[in-house]
Amino acid sequence: MNQKIVLGTRGSELARAQARLVEKAIQTVRPELRIETKIVATKGDKMKAVDLRAGRKGLFTAEIERALLAGGVDVAVHSAKDLPSETNPGATIAAVLPRASADDVLVSKHSGDLAGLPDGATVATGSVRRKHQLLWKRADLKIVDLRGNVLTRLRKLAANEWDAIVLARAGLDRLGRSPALNEINFEDSQFFLEVLPREIFLPAGGQGIIALQICVGDESAKAIVDPVNDRETLLCLRAEREFLRLLHGDCNSPVGVLAKIDDGRMKLHAQVFDQGLAAPLEGKVEGERADSERLAAQLLRQINEM
Repeated sequence: MNQKIVLGTRGSELARAQARLVEKAIQTVRPELRIETKIVATKGDKMKAVDLRAGRKGLFTAEIERALLAGGVDVAVHSAKDLPSETNPGATIAAVLPRASADDVLVSKHSGDLAGLPDGATVATGSVRRKHQLLWKRADLKIVDLRGNVLTRLRKLAANEWDAIVLARAGLDRLGRSPALNEINFEDSQFFLEVLPREIFLPAGGQGIIALQICVGDESAKAIVDPVNDRETLLCLRAEREFLRLLHGDCNSPVGVLAKIDDGRMKLHAQVFDQGLAAPLEGKVEGERADSERLAAQLLRQINEM
């Protein structure tokens, strides 16, 4: 049977690149399947400005989720970190691709690392988490808001009197601009790249993960995405999302959380920036890899007791 499946995604170059990765993964195990990609414009894509004080829950995912529930697409393809910690009960994250790097990258007009930026340097970021992490280590920095897709952000760095911006490494890698090169030539500009230390720049929950969302009960879609699911990555994502849910956090909260599995055991690490405190509250827990809910609750209790 010549079956067809429709993927739904945003229209940015990175979102399309991620959809192509999903298509390639599915096609490898189901070569007979016809795969179509449908671009869905989201509220976040349409807005000329985002008021971060109002939060970002669902700004880049809600319309794709609605298209899924309405039957316009069979599989919604998301950057996992954009998904609110609680999604529509009619939809579920059924699969994820293997996690790319979860690290953040400083993209700078200056050679050297974060410590080497000039006093009072201007750094642009659209992430409240990154803003807190930057000021934690460099209180002298001037932080300005930044939005747009990866290429737009690079163009803004070139066009403004900023010293640097911070981006997710996974996005740069997927667009062929790997930080392993240490520097990139972008259009008419040269930028220097530094992978930021994870012990300070703990990533957002879900960073580096491509999530595949389907309708609850859609066994046909489940059978298609299940063979490409990376089960360890999905367990880590569940732990990170459960911590955020318990904390009532989303991608706009000043929170970093990362789960890793080593030798069958899960390690869960979180940073929570509390108002008025320069340094974050931090906690680490470890346990059985399938015990994500208990570990997330244990981690939150640990942080709350500080």
